[in-house]
Amino acid sequence: MGNENKMASIKSWAEDDRPREKLLLKGKIALSDAELIAILIGSGSRNESAVALSKRILASIDNNLNKLGKLAVTDLIKFKGIGEAKAISIITALELGRRRRLEEALELPKITSSAAVFNILQPLIGELQHEEFWVIYLNNANKVLYKEQLSKGGLTGTLVDVRLVYKKAIEIYATALILCHNHPSGKLQPSNADKLITTKLKLAGETLDIKVLDHLIITENAYFSFADKNIM
Repeated sequence: MGNENKMASIKSWAEDDRPREKLLLKGKIALSDAELIAILIGSGSRNESAVALSKRILASIDNNLNKLGKLAVTDLIKFKGIGEAKAISIITALELGRRRRLEEALELPKITSSAAVFNILQPLIGELQHEEFWVIYLNNANKVLYKEQLSKGGLTGTLVDVRLVYKKAIEIYATALILCHNHPSGKLQPSNADKLITTKLKLAGETLDIKVLDHLIITENAYFSFADKNIM
């Protein structure tokens, strides 16, 4: 048999290495990230299965799906076995997943924990390469009335206008606020500037009887909550 018959088509693999069949038999939860990506790309190269190729791609970005979602077509086609069409399939799937998370977050009506705040803001700012400062406005039942980006800055930081924060709070009759900003560096520890703006906004709110409930620092995969750490 010639080399042409050695093409790594999914149909030719052992049953355990056939992710489509595994999905049908065991459900989508049973599949690894690499197996899900293998289904997207369909086949590998002459000497490498789609699953092996997917594992190699994931290994190059520390098995981090957030990093995978940031790769461009030009990045993906550098891998032997990935052409433009397969690269577009991967990018499309990751973008649909991101948009789904965003829609789910927008449906969250009530803040019950710092994790709930993270789920709302992470799809918006968790993967940005610049810093943004957001405010979530709540009513007295901790339901979200409104959320907005207050400022946008570079990697070195961002400016926050206290007057604008409370102008909006008064307009929509908010009784509480949650502050959020991202750290593109991935570091979760608050800076002195983060602590100062938290104190400044909290003191301003006391005069207006509007509470600052928490301040979250958000990264790709984690967050730091001032309230959870008892430093509000």
